[in-house]
Amino acid sequence: MRILKLNYYGSVLVAISITFLIFSCSEKKEVTGQETTKRIVVGASLLTQTHVFYQDLAGAMKETAEQKNIQMKIQYAEFDPRKQNDQIEMFVLQGVQALVVAPTDSSGMAPVIKQAMDKKIPVFTVDIAVKDTEVICHIASDNYQGGNLLGEFLAEQLKGQGKVAIIDHPMVTSVQERVKGFEDALKKYPGISIVQKVPGEGQRDKAMRSAQDLIASRSDLDAIFGINDDSALGALAAVESAGLQEKIKIVGFDATPEACEAIREGKALIADIAQFPKEIGKTASETIAEFFQGKNIPPVKYIPVKLITRETLLEGQNK
Repeated sequence: MRILKLNYYGSVLVAISITFLIFSCSEKKEVTGQETTKRIVVGASLLTQTHVFYQDLAGAMKETAEQKNIQMKIQYAEFDPRKQNDQIEMFVLQGVQALVVAPTDSSGMAPVIKQAMDKKIPVFTVDIAVKDTEVICHIASDNYQGGNLLGEFLAEQLKGQGKVAIIDHPMVTSVQERVKGFEDALKKYPGISIVQKVPGEGQRDKAMRSAQDLIASRSDLDAIFGINDDSALGALAAVESAGLQEKIKIVGFDATPEACEAIREGKALIADIAQFPKEIGKTASETIAEFFQGKNIPPVKYIPVKLITRETLLEGQNK
């Protein structure tokens, strides 16, 4: 009887032990599973929310981030370097695991980005590069290619002769690259000269005022390059207001729906460069995921651009 009792209690103890082990193992797997699926938290400070370009970029970046188990916290600096500096510092204090930045000022943002990198927080730039400090990867349109395509097209439209002005925004590298590509294309045409560069800060109202001043001071002006579509559309408003739409040709950059409609209608805005902001945003989130998977990341990923003219728009419409 005693032996049976011992066997019974022994069996119970074994059963309890096995149950405990099973529970412990399953709990460990669950914890391990939680660790495996833990989300990467990324802070993003983008140039602005007012441009369609950045709306599309942010939307695609966030959508792809969700698919890659990344929590993307997005804020907008609205062209204000101080505001962007504060946003980046706050993200660092919050303990984000990575940063995405579209700098308001390519040189001015270098110190705060360097501080983040020094704290082992990987930084990725989109659309606009930062100067004088390293980041993990820069993801952007091939802006030099875009400027070059515009310069070649405009030179053909001007038949190799004319005076051109640029509504500029030299604080950011993407614009510097566009302007360099544009200038290099026009160097092949000695009959074309760039007579003036004026600030527009990438904003329509400021670009319009700059264009109005240009038109008032340069009666010999034949063309204007607006470094983005807000600049080009601001110039278009000034040119149309002065009744010079038959004389002054305008080229822009971004191919927003409004700009494309103006081109399609045969207005003074004759060409644009289509960027693919959704592809930039998607690639940015994919690159962050690859980095945290331990993959080798190239320092730059360029997204090709495309020249948009009235002919290309009408061809696409008829297909």
